[in-house]
Amino acid sequence: MNNIFIKILTFFLVIGISACSYKPIFSEQNYGFEIEKIILSGEKNINNIINSKLKSIKSDREVEKERYTLEIQSKKIREIVSKDSKGDPLKFKMIIFIEYKVSKNGNILLNNKIEKNNVYNNDSDKFELEQTEDIILEKLTGNISDSIISSIINLNDN
Repeated sequence: MNNIFIKILTFFLVIGISACSYKPIFSEQNYGFEIEKIILSGEKNINNIINSKLKSIKSDREVEKERYTLEIQSKKIREIVSKDSKGDPLKFKMIIFIEYKVSKNGNILLNNKIEKNNVYNNDSDKFELEQTEDIILEKLTGNISDSIISSIINLNDN
């Protein structure tokens, strides 16, 4: 009885997955807008990640799209969350602040702030700790980039 249930469940799962055309939300490059100019200030690593993600939004010159200017100011803070009995850090917290403005023809259409954070353990191997912090920075900044794109899509829909 249990074996038949697993086969039926597997069958419906395969049919369900193959019937749907799954596409990640931000993988499609054809948006109804174009980011004409990106002005970045603040943390260099954060700005590079955001810039590379937003530069992937290409313009299809055959279709007239809304063109926006984006100003981004970034900041990263690393705090000690907890210490051991000797006073050495046990846990850190990385906080990324982004303030951005979306404008069109010099008029500010959207002014927003985003804050993302992550708590992680200290590592005695400083190289490993740096690698962990780079991964966390990339993930948090990627999420922020997706939020910026979503806010522009919502702005464009209105």
